[in-house]
Amino acid sequence: MADPLTETIVSEARANTPAALRAVYESLAPSVLGYLKSKGCEDPEALTQDVFLAVFSRISTVSGGPAGLRTFVFSVAHARMVDDYRRRERQPATAPYDPQLDQRTTESAEDAVVHSPLAAAELLDGLSEPQREVLLLRVVADLSLEETAATMGKTVNSVKQLQRRALLALKERMAGKEAADKHEQHVQQPQ
Repeated sequence: MADPLTETIVSEARANTPAALRAVYESLAPSVLGYLKSKGCEDPEALTQDVFLAVFSRISTVSGGPAGLRTFVFSVAHARMVDDYRRRERQPATAPYDPQLDQRTTESAEDAVVHSPLAAAELLDGLSEPQREVLLLRVVADLSLEETAATMGKTVNSVKQLQRRALLALKERMAGKEAADKHEQHVQQPQ
C-alpha cells in the first residue's frame, strides 16, 4: 500500500495549505489515536487533537519529508502521552464505589476473547515498558526502525534489540498459554 503522504503534500502542509493539512491529519490521526489508546491515555481523542494542534503550529519547521513529519508527529504524541501520565499521577481521579449503582455484567470467556483486544493487551502486560513502547510504535503506529528510535530517543540498534526481545517473550507466552489450554482441555475430557 502506497503511503498517502508524499513530498508534495508535506511541502504544501509546511506552507499551511488547508487541503494538505487535512491530508496529513487524515493520514496520521488514526495511527496516533491507536497509539494513545493503546497506551491507556485518559482521553485519547482529545490528546490526538492536541497533538495535531501542536504539530500544525510548528509544521513549517519540519524537515525530512514524509518520514520526518511522521517522526515529528509521533514524537509529539509520545510527549503528550507522557504528560497525560504525569498529570494523572499528580492528581489521581477518585470515585466512590457504590455497589448499588454498579450495573456491570460479566461476558462469557469466549465473548471476551473474540470481541476484545484485551487478549493482546494481556500479552503486552508481561513485557517491559520499553518493549511495549517499541511494539506499539512499530506495529500500531507503523513507524520504521529509524522513526521509532527518533521518537523514543534511542539508537536503531537498541530498538532492534528491544523488538527482538519483546517478540521472543511474546512467543514464549503464547506457547505457554497454548500448552496450558491443551492441558485444561485434556483434564476436562471425560475418560
